Amino acid sequence: MRTIRLSSDVVFRELEGEAVILDLASGRYFGLNAVGTRVWALLDAGTPVDQIVSTLADEYEAEREQIARDVAALIDDLSTRGLIVASDDPPSP
Repeated sequence: MRTIRLSSDVVFRELEGEAVILDLASGRYFGLNAVGTRVWALLDAGTPVDQIVSTLADEYEAEREQIARDVAALIDDLSTRGLIVASDDPPSP
């Protein structure tokens, strides 16, 4: 199973429903809108991607397939920027 965890080089703060992320390794800041912040919080809680999609489908009026594409795109972007780490290894206890 693919697991995703937040990078240890990241500091996260939520401000008025949106997120500000600081990558300590590069010194760069990133912002997330309200939905991106919700995805980030679910990733931080260890929620599997398929459950994130289900949760967002329950919370927002959008097609599940579109949500799945958007979540996958966000995860790819966060991973490319080094803000999250995805692996096929099981999470450690």
